[in-house]
Amino acid sequence: MIRTEKLNKFFGSTQALKGVSFEIQKGEIVGFLGRNGAGKTTLMRILTSYLPASSGAVTIDGKDVLKDSLAVRRKIGYLPETPPLYPNMTVRDYVRFAAQLKDVPAKGISAQVEKILDQCYLRKVAHRTISVLSKGYQQRVGIAQAIINDPQILILDEPTNGLDPVQIQRVRELIKNLEKDRTVIISTHILSEIEQIAQRVLIIKDGEIVADDALSNLLCDEQGWQQSLEEVFLRLSQ
Repeated sequence: MIRTEKLNKFFGSTQALKGVSFEIQKGEIVGFLGRNGAGKTTLMRILTSYLPASSGAVTIDGKDVLKDSLAVRRKIGYLPETPPLYPNMTVRDYVRFAAQLKDVPAKGISAQVEKILDQCYLRKVAHRTISVLSKGYQQRVGIAQAIINDPQILILDEPTNGLDPVQIQRVRELIKNLEKDRTVIISTHILSEIEQIAQRVLIIKDGEIVADDALSNLLCDEQGWQQSLEEVFLRLSQ
Protein backbone atom coordinates (compact mmCIF):
# COMPACT_ATOMS: atom_id res chain seq x y z
CA MET A 1 0.00 0.00 0.00
CA ILE A 2 2.72 2.50 1.06
CA ARG A 3 6.38 2.01 0.24
CA THR A 4 9.33 4.33 0.82
CA GLU A 5 12.84 3.65 -0.45
CA LYS A 6 15.92 5.43 0.89
CA LEU A 7 14.21 8.78 1.47
CA ASN A 8 16.50 11.71 2.12
CA LYS A 9 15.45 15.29 2.74
CA PHE A 10 17.73 18.29 3.08
CA PHE A 11 16.82 21.79 4.17
CA GLY A 12 19.95 23.63 3.14
CA SER A 13 22.82 21.90 4.93
CA THR A 14 20.49 20.24 7.45
CA GLN A 15 19.48 16.66 6.71
CA ALA A 16 15.99 16.04 8.11
CA LEU A 17 15.58 12.47 6.77
CA LYS A 18 18.38 9.95 6.32
CA GLY A 19 17.72 6.95 4.11
CA VAL A 20 14.23 6.16 5.39
CA SER A 21 12.74 2.92 4.02
CA PHE A 22 9.63 1.00 5.12
CA GLU A 23 6.43 -0.60 3.85
CA ILE A 24 2.91 -0.31 5.26
CA GLN A 25 0.26 -2.80 4.23
CA LYS A 26 -3.42 -2.10 3.62
CA GLY A 27 -5.38 -1.90 6.87
CA GLU A 28 -2.38 -1.37 9.16
CA ILE A 29 -2.53 1.23 11.93
CA VAL A 30 0.99 2.58 12.34
CA GLY A 31 2.32 5.06 14.85
CA PHE A 32 5.26 7.34 14.05
CA LEU A 33 6.90 8.08 17.37
CA GLY A 34 9.72 10.52 17.96
CA ARG A 35 10.85 13.59 19.80
CA ASN A 36 10.03 17.03 18.42
CA GLY A 37 12.31 17.66 15.45
CA ALA A 38 12.93 13.96 14.78
CA GLY A 39 11.57 14.20 11.22
CA LYS A 40 8.00 12.92 11.66
CA THR A 41 6.24 15.90 10.09
CA THR A 42 8.72 16.09 7.20
CA LEU A 43 8.12 12.41 6.46
CA MET A 44 4.34 12.82 6.52
CA ARG A 45 4.48 15.81 4.19
CA ILE A 46 6.50 13.75 1.72
CA LEU A 47 4.04 10.85 1.95
CA THR A 48 1.16 13.20 1.16
CA SER A 49 3.06 14.83 -1.75
CA TYR A 50 3.02 18.26 -0.08
CA LEU A 51 6.81 18.24 0.08
CA PRO A 52 9.27 16.62 -2.35
CA ALA A 53 12.06 14.38 -1.11
CA SER A 54 15.64 15.33 -1.95
CA SER A 55 16.19 11.74 -3.08
CA GLY A 56 14.55 8.35 -2.79
CA ALA A 57 11.07 7.24 -3.79
CA VAL A 58 7.55 6.91 -2.37
CA THR A 59 4.78 4.86 -3.95
CA ILE A 60 1.22 4.64 -2.66
CA ASP A 61 -0.99 1.91 -4.08
CA GLY A 62 1.57 1.56 -6.87
CA LYS A 63 1.56 5.25 -7.79
CA ASP A 64 4.58 7.53 -7.47
CA VAL A 65 3.79 10.52 -5.22
CA LEU A 66 5.68 12.91 -7.51
CA LYS A 67 4.56 11.66 -10.92
CA ASP A 68 0.95 10.94 -9.90
CA SER A 69 0.45 13.42 -7.07
CA LEU A 70 -3.22 14.18 -7.84
CA ALA A 71 -4.12 10.49 -7.95
CA VAL A 72 -2.24 9.92 -4.70
CA ARG A 73 -3.98 12.81 -2.94
CA ARG A 74 -7.37 11.35 -3.83
CA LYS A 75 -6.45 8.24 -1.85
CA ILE A 76 -5.25 10.15 1.24
CA GLY A 77 -6.96 12.06 4.01
CA TYR A 78 -4.43 14.33 5.70
CA LEU A 79 -4.69 16.23 8.96
CA PRO A 80 -1.60 18.43 9.38
CA GLU A 81 -0.51 19.58 12.82
CA THR A 82 -2.35 22.87 12.22
CA PRO A 83 -5.68 22.03 10.54
CA PRO A 84 -6.35 23.97 7.29
CA LEU A 85 -9.49 25.71 8.53
CA TYR A 86 -11.27 28.86 7.36
CA PRO A 87 -12.34 30.46 10.66
CA ASN A 88 -15.08 32.67 9.17
CA MET A 89 -16.98 29.75 7.64
CA THR A 90 -19.57 27.68 9.45
CA VAL A 91 -18.72 24.04 10.08
CA ARG A 92 -21.25 22.73 7.55
CA ASP A 93 -20.18 25.20 4.84
CA TYR A 94 -16.52 24.36 5.39
CA VAL A 95 -17.09 20.59 5.20
CA ARG A 96 -19.14 21.12 2.01
CA PHE A 97 -16.31 23.26 0.59
CA ALA A 98 -13.81 20.49 1.40
CA ALA A 99 -16.07 17.98 -0.38
CA GLN A 100 -16.08 20.13 -3.50
CA LEU A 101 -12.29 20.51 -3.41
CA LYS A 102 -11.85 16.75 -3.10
CA ASP A 103 -14.07 15.89 -6.06
CA VAL A 104 -16.94 14.31 -4.14
CA PRO A 105 -19.63 13.82 -6.83
CA ALA A 106 -22.00 16.81 -6.84
CA LYS A 107 -25.13 14.68 -6.48
CA GLY A 108 -23.75 13.04 -3.36
CA ILE A 109 -22.22 16.04 -1.58
CA SER A 110 -25.16 16.89 0.69
CA ALA A 111 -25.55 13.31 1.90
CA GLN A 112 -21.79 12.92 2.39
CA VAL A 113 -21.55 16.16 4.37
CA GLU A 114 -24.34 15.06 6.72
CA LYS A 115 -22.73 11.63 7.12
CA ILE A 116 -19.35 13.12 8.06
CA LEU A 117 -20.90 15.63 10.46
CA ASP A 118 -22.45 12.70 12.30
CA GLN A 119 -19.29 10.60 12.11
CA CYS A 120 -17.18 13.38 13.64
CA TYR A 121 -19.80 14.35 16.25
CA LEU A 122 -20.21 17.81 14.75
CA ARG A 123 -23.97 17.87 14.26
CA LYS A 124 -24.73 20.19 17.17
CA VAL A 125 -22.14 22.78 16.08
CA ALA A 126 -22.70 22.47 12.31
CA HIS A 127 -24.26 25.96 12.11
CA ARG A 128 -21.57 27.66 14.19
CA THR A 129 -18.61 29.66 12.89
CA ILE A 130 -15.34 27.74 13.18
CA SER A 131 -13.57 30.63 14.93
CA VAL A 132 -15.80 30.35 18.02
CA LEU A 133 -15.29 26.61 18.47
CA SER A 134 -13.02 25.05 21.09
CA LYS A 135 -9.69 23.59 19.97
CA GLY A 136 -11.14 20.10 20.35
CA TYR A 137 -14.04 20.83 18.02
CA GLN A 138 -11.68 22.49 15.54
CA GLN A 139 -9.61 19.29 15.49
CA ARG A 140 -12.78 17.34 14.71
CA VAL A 141 -13.52 19.72 11.84
CA GLY A 142 -9.98 19.11 10.60
CA ILE A 143 -10.58 15.37 10.70
CA ALA A 144 -13.89 15.87 8.88
CA GLN A 145 -12.14 17.54 5.95
CA ALA A 146 -9.59 14.73 5.90
CA ILE A 147 -12.22 11.99 5.54
CA ILE A 148 -14.90 13.76 3.48
CA ASN A 149 -13.94 11.81 0.34
CA ASP A 150 -13.73 8.44 2.15
CA PRO A 151 -9.96 8.04 1.60
CA GLN A 152 -8.25 4.66 1.78
CA ILE A 153 -5.39 6.14 3.83
CA LEU A 154 -5.66 8.49 6.80
CA ILE A 155 -2.55 10.42 7.88
CA LEU A 156 -2.78 12.38 11.13
CA ASP A 157 0.01 14.65 12.39
CA GLU A 158 -0.21 15.31 16.15
CA PRO A 159 -4.05 15.11 16.16
CA THR A 160 -4.39 15.82 19.89
CA ASN A 161 -1.72 18.50 20.19
CA GLY A 162 -2.80 21.30 22.54
CA LEU A 163 -6.03 19.66 23.69
CA ASP A 164 -7.18 19.23 27.27
CA PRO A 165 -7.57 15.68 28.70
CA VAL A 166 -11.31 15.42 27.91
CA GLN A 167 -10.82 16.66 24.35
CA ILE A 168 -7.89 14.27 23.87
CA GLN A 169 -10.02 11.28 24.85
CA ARG A 170 -12.86 12.31 22.53
CA VAL A 171 -10.54 12.80 19.54
CA ARG A 172 -8.88 9.43 20.24
CA GLU A 173 -12.28 7.74 20.32
CA LEU A 174 -13.12 9.38 17.00
CA ILE A 175 -9.88 8.13 15.44
CA LYS A 176 -10.52 4.59 16.71
CA ASN A 177 -13.95 4.67 15.07
CA LEU A 178 -12.37 5.72 11.77
CA GLU A 179 -9.80 2.92 11.65
CA LYS A 180 -12.09 0.28 10.16
CA ASP A 181 -11.20 -0.52 6.53
CA ARG A 182 -8.55 2.22 6.42
CA THR A 183 -4.79 2.34 6.57
CA VAL A 184 -3.95 4.84 9.33
CA ILE A 185 -0.69 6.62 10.13
CA ILE A 186 -0.60 8.71 13.26
CA SER A 187 2.40 10.84 14.22
CA THR A 188 2.84 11.86 17.83
CA HIS A 189 5.29 12.25 20.69
CA ILE A 190 2.61 11.16 23.19
CA LEU A 191 3.34 7.57 24.21
CA SER A 192 -0.14 6.77 25.51
CA GLU A 193 -1.60 7.80 22.16
CA ILE A 194 0.46 5.17 20.37
CA GLU A 195 -0.46 2.51 22.92
CA GLN A 196 -4.18 3.18 22.53
CA ILE A 197 -4.33 3.46 18.75
CA ALA A 198 -1.42 1.81 16.91
CA GLN A 199 -0.73 -1.83 16.08
CA ARG A 200 2.79 -1.14 14.80
CA VAL A 201 5.35 1.48 15.78
CA LEU A 202 8.12 3.24 13.87
CA ILE A 203 10.46 5.15 16.18
CA ILE A 204 12.28 7.98 14.45
CA LYS A 205 15.43 9.59 15.80
CA ASP A 206 17.33 12.38 14.04
CA GLY A 207 15.76 11.53 10.69
CA GLU A 208 16.40 7.78 10.90
CA ILE A 209 14.15 4.84 11.78
CA VAL A 210 15.65 3.17 14.84
CA ALA A 211 12.80 0.71 15.46
CA ASP A 212 10.02 -0.77 13.32
CA ASP A 213 7.94 -3.54 14.88
CA ALA A 214 4.55 -4.58 16.16
CA LEU A 215 3.69 -2.79 19.39
CA SER A 216 3.35 -6.12 21.20
CA ASN A 217 6.88 -7.12 20.16
CA LEU A 218 8.40 -3.81 21.26
CA LEU A 219 6.87 -4.23 24.70
CA CYS A 220 8.62 -7.58 25.23
CA ASP A 221 12.41 -7.59 25.72
CA GLU A 222 14.90 -10.26 24.62
CA GLN A 223 14.37 -12.24 27.84
CA GLY A 224 10.59 -12.18 27.42
CA TRP A 225 9.96 -9.59 30.14
CA GLN A 226 7.29 -6.97 29.60
CA GLN A 227 8.52 -3.39 29.34
CA SER A 228 6.75 -0.09 28.91
CA LEU A 229 6.73 1.87 25.68
CA GLU A 230 8.31 4.72 27.63
CA GLU A 231 11.30 2.49 28.51
CA VAL A 232 11.69 1.43 24.86
CA PHE A 233 11.37 4.97 23.58
CA LEU A 234 13.82 6.47 26.05
CA ARG A 235 16.40 3.78 25.31
CA LEU A 236 16.15 4.16 21.53
CA SER A 237 15.77 7.92 21.27
CA GLN A 238 18.66 9.02 23.50
